[in-house]
This record gives sequence, structure tokens and C-alpha cells, in this order.
Amino acid sequence: MNYFQAIILAVIEGLTEFLPVSSTGHMIIASSFMGIATDPFVKLFTIAIQLGAILSVIVLYFKRFFQTINFYLKLIVAFIPAAIFGFLLSDRIDKLLESPLTVAISLVVGGIILLFVDKWFNKPTILEEKEITYITALKIGFFQCLAMIPGTSRSGATIVGGMYLKASRKVAAEFSFFLAVPTMFAATAKKLLDFYKGGHTISSEQIQLLAIGNIIAFIVALLAIKSFIGYLNKNGFKMFGWYRIIAGIIIIILLQSGHNLQII
Repeated sequence: MNYFQAIILAVIEGLTEFLPVSSTGHMIIASSFMGIATDPFVKLFTIAIQLGAILSVIVLYFKRFFQTINFYLKLIVAFIPAAIFGFLLSDRIDKLLESPLTVAISLVVGGIILLFVDKWFNKPTILEEKEITYITALKIGFFQCLAMIPGTSRSGATIVGGMYLKASRKVAAEFSFFLAVPTMFAATAKKLLDFYKGGHTISSEQIQLLAIGNIIAFIVALLAIKSFIGYLNKNGFKMFGWYRIIAGIIIIILLQSGHNLQII
């Protein structure tokens, strides 16, 4: 991986981490096009730079992170399912992270769902984050587990899950942002541990790549979150649904035409 490739992946991460389009899926496709998808450091990089993106949540919602203890307990409860399934399915997830075909199919399926989600769940009863119960938080956590399939979208799964459980679009989106903090910290820590257990080491140049990637992802995500919330409140999910479907179909066509996306 060179600096240009790192910058491209970081911009993609910042733009897509909090949109229901799958940041991991987009980075898998991008890294496959660049011919670096199977590099162990690239796999680490695509997870680790999510830290930069989630730090933007802490900055933008700084005051919200100094609420009652219930706020943190709800996040912990919602995080538990992903922690358990992530640990149990780690090896299988790593294999899926190398498959553009999995991403493409997930993009299309998720896109179809997003076309109709605004009509399905248009009568919310949870209008503030404090109204989310522990049981609701746990259920949202199970929805988050769907994002272990590349291309599904962590934010998309948790936002749709929250809306299914009667949260408004805004509340579901913000809770999804908050839940990203413990989830991505844990995912990065797990990936670093696996990287070192695999006998790999990080060079000084790779440390610089990680630093640049996190900084760029942080800056881009700051802008993306503000834009997304405003757009979502006014227009809903349909545009994201069509985007996912079109992107997924294009990838499938490329794969069927023999384009080398390094599927393993």
C-alpha cells in the first residue's frame, strides 16, 4: 500500500462509515481494484481507520457523551451481541472480507430494503434517545450483527433496526453513531491482536499510513455526518437504496465479465 492508496481508502471510509451504504464493502471493492485487498496490513488498515471516523462522532456529539450512566449502559448492552458473534465468527468474517461478490449481493439486497423502509416504519413512538430501553438497545445490537456480512452496512442495519423498533429516523441514526464508538474500538483492537498473532509487524511507514488514514477519515466523516442527518430528515433512504442497487449490479457485471477483483 502506498500513500495515494491510503488516502483513497480513508476518504471512502470517512464518506461512507455513517451512511447506509457499507464503508467496509466500499473499501473492499476499492482495495480490490487497486490490487491490494489480500495484503494483511490493508485488512488491518481498513478496520483501524474507522477509529478516525468514529472520533468525529465524539467531537460532534461531545455533550451527549457526558450524560447519565444509563447512556453508557445502553451502548454496552447494544454492543454485547456484536462482541459475542464477532469473537465466534472472526475467521469466517475475515474470509468474507476478501469477497467482492458478497459485497455486491449485500449491496443489492440492502438497497431493495432501503427503498421501502420509510413506508414500512413511518409511525415512530421513540422520539428521543433517552426513550430507548435496555431491551430495545439489545435488539438494535442484534441488528448490528447483520453488518458482519460485508456490504450490509453497520449504520444501515442499526438504523433500520431502530426504526423497526419504533425509533424515529433521527433517533435511530444518532444511536447508530453512538454505538459505532465501542464497536469500532473493539473491532480495531481485535484486528491489531490478530495481526500480531499472525506474526506480522508494523513498520514506521505503515504507522504513518495509519496516522494519515485516521486523520483524513476523521475530517471527511465530520462533514458526512452533518450532511447525512440533514438529508435523512428531509428525504429518507430512497436515494441510498438506489445507489446500493446500482453499485451492486455494476460490480456483479464486472465480475461476470471477468474483471479481476481478486475474489478468493
